[in-house]
Amino acid sequence: MHVFPGRSALCEHAPVAVDRIAVIGGGIAGASAAHHLVEANPGVDVLLLEAEPHLAYHTTGRSAALLLENYGTPANRALCTAGLPFLREPPDGLVDAPLLTHRRVLHVGGPDQGGAIEQMLAEGQLATTPSVEVGADEAVRLFPLLRRERIERGILEPDGADIDVGALHQAFIRGFRRAGGRIAVATRVDAARPDGDGWRLDTTDGDVLADLVVNAAGAWGDVVARGAGVEPIGLQPLRRTAFMVNGPGVDTTGWAFTADVEHAWYMRDDGEQMLCSLANETPSEPCDAKPEELEVALAIERINEATTLGIRSVNSAWAGLRTFAPDRSIVIGPDPDHPTFIWCVGQGGTGIQTSPGAGRLVADLAFGGGPSSYFADVDLDLPGLLPDRLPGRGGL
Repeated sequence: MHVFPGRSALCEHAPVAVDRIAVIGGGIAGASAAHHLVEANPGVDVLLLEAEPHLAYHTTGRSAALLLENYGTPANRALCTAGLPFLREPPDGLVDAPLLTHRRVLHVGGPDQGGAIEQMLAEGQLATTPSVEVGADEAVRLFPLLRRERIERGILEPDGADIDVGALHQAFIRGFRRAGGRIAVATRVDAARPDGDGWRLDTTDGDVLADLVVNAAGAWGDVVARGAGVEPIGLQPLRRTAFMVNGPGVDTTGWAFTADVEHAWYMRDDGEQMLCSLANETPSEPCDAKPEELEVALAIERINEATTLGIRSVNSAWAGLRTFAPDRSIVIGPDPDHPTFIWCVGQGGTGIQTSPGAGRLVADLAFGGGPSSYFADVDLDLPGLLPDRLPGRGGL
């Protein structure tokens, strides 16, 4: 027997035997949840279901992720901090090379952005490596393309890193397969209905029975919930467009990832090219997101005003959906009305760096009744992650 999380709202439900788990969504959230579920209880049959022919096709496969401990809500930051040991020293046999490559992160602002600088600087004091303020000259040294006359102050995150997203996702999949986990791609879940104490999932490849369902469907999280008769939580997918341009033609080794302090644009080197973005958040329906020419054009205008790169053409462009809950914190845990339906959605822009902690928390709440010692050294805001915090789901 496994008891679900020890919240008062769940105490009314009888314990449920968990022998079969279906994880819906093969991106970073689903892969991490599946890995940690079989790691926590190797005797459970876990099936990872993905609607696309390939895992990580949507947001995960289009993410140029940073490890930035100071990014996101306090609840998300705690999940990131908890997962740092996994990112820095992954379990044996799961990776072929380091997941992280050190990269400093620089935020810059002009004379009229002092308030944003102060706010970001204050928030950055709580991280393992606190943010530090730098002057305009130092900012230009860290990212030589900046126009000195437009910079007044900067904030440096000295301990950031590029995350090898593909390798991290594959690490979870390796661990999952090694423990006997099963994967079904090109298998869309169209509906789910209660079946005894568990669920019967109607998929494009036939029925699937599960004692517990984990909804890690990203932008489609509310769609999956509706198909299961579960009240949606108000997820909002937001499109972000990114593109590649020619670099400055000099050695960019050691240059910082650089962004406007108010998220008007960002850029970093990527080999001989530069990766650029408007850092936009454009509301979207769940879909296979495509880049918008107007967003690319506006990003070019802003970047050319802030730097000397002089972008004239784009080599390639793409878009992805970053999906947020109403309060922008991740949603993890049993549904208040359906305790065998576990949410793991709303990762927004923090899904890659929080994935080890988020996956572990899914497993803890499914099997252990609460967060394990994995979270002992972080100030985990569990009420700020559970779905019943949200309006209409038990919250105010």
